[in-house]
Amino acid sequence: MSSYFIVNGRVIDPASRTDGKLSVLVRGGKIEQVTPSRKAPEGAQVLDASGCVVAPGFIDMHVHLRDPGQEYKEDIESGTRAAAAGGLATVCCMPNTDPVIDCASVAEYVLEKAGRLGATGVIPIGSITRGGKGEAMSDIGDLASAGACAISDDGRSVMNSGLMRRAMEYATAFGLPVISHCEDAALAGGAVMNEGLVSTELGLQGMPAAAEELMVARDIMLAELTGARLHIAHASTMGTVELIRRAKRRGIRVTAEVTPHHLTLTDEAVSDFDPNTKVNPPLRTEADRRALIKALADGTIDAIATDHAPHNIIDKEMGFEEAAFGISGLETMLPLALALVAERKLTLKRLVEALSAAPARILGLKGKGSLKPGSDADITIFDPSAAWTVDASRFASRGKNTPFNGLRVMGRARWTIVRGRIAFAG
Repeated sequence: MSSYFIVNGRVIDPASRTDGKLSVLVRGGKIEQVTPSRKAPEGAQVLDASGCVVAPGFIDMHVHLRDPGQEYKEDIESGTRAAAAGGLATVCCMPNTDPVIDCASVAEYVLEKAGRLGATGVIPIGSITRGGKGEAMSDIGDLASAGACAISDDGRSVMNSGLMRRAMEYATAFGLPVISHCEDAALAGGAVMNEGLVSTELGLQGMPAAAEELMVARDIMLAELTGARLHIAHASTMGTVELIRRAKRRGIRVTAEVTPHHLTLTDEAVSDFDPNTKVNPPLRTEADRRALIKALADGTIDAIATDHAPHNIIDKEMGFEEAAFGISGLETMLPLALALVAERKLTLKRLVEALSAAPARILGLKGKGSLKPGSDADITIFDPSAAWTVDASRFASRGKNTPFNGLRVMGRARWTIVRGRIAFAG
């Protein structure tokens, strides 16, 4: 296995409170040393990271790889190539595949294929319920033994509160967090965007913020009852932020993530009926967006996750109401997040933490999220000043569905290293 000596970069590792112009030595797939020395050890290949930030390999804890079952939209090979191009060393894939990841054999399929063809690390998330139908609990112990890092019925809430309670109790017994997609299905009622002034003007059915906040409140209460580790997926409203903030103050074990598109866009973006702005949860108001940014900056929201949801052209090029939900997000995550740093709404250190140490901590990923010696040599080296224009036709992902096509952005991965192997070089 190759050895690398990374020099001249700004090394930021929030987990070890490191921030400075240092060098990183990689040997045998592990971080061997972080040192002030610029003299490369014999036999090590030098990577010149001048102008770049050297960070722990980014982890996306919320990705839809569509494999098995919808490989025409994305498969593990194309999805992980897109992840590597976006600076991600590890992705955690949601279970709403076909078949659903609700048993060991499907989780093992994902791990086997990822080990054979994946450019990055892949860790499956198991389904809370069989088939993701919300009716009967999956064998959570079986999923944990097979390598699942969490359980979730992402795409929908588990509406049965008794079932959700039991799932939290079982997940706790097996040391897994429960990732909750918070949406009261009855209250959401088939809505296609945020409920508010814009939905009224456009004549589209809107989803009230309360549809999310009701389930956030319920799941926080269940987490308090059971002692489970609850993670709120793709928080989108200021009411959700406030519920999480209060729960954390009370010592309830709750964490949360936010997507780059909810940090960047509002429901005003839907005004031209572009199906690429149709996401779930929907883009909210400017007040919600500001609350999400503030919560990410102060740590109320722990992590950034893309909710990467690739679709083929047929699923998106239709009327807004009929189009599928979702954005292909792996390859635009970094510049969208860096825009907040440029606007001084987020520090660079906090951004790196939200993309590395925080997801590793939430999911209990040993050897990930840090550049401490002995850790896996997962490293993201990015140039925060690299200017480029988003061109969806050049995405490594099969999903070209992005509302950011043509946008001029700053910040790009130069190298993505996965367990000591260069997975991407740009």
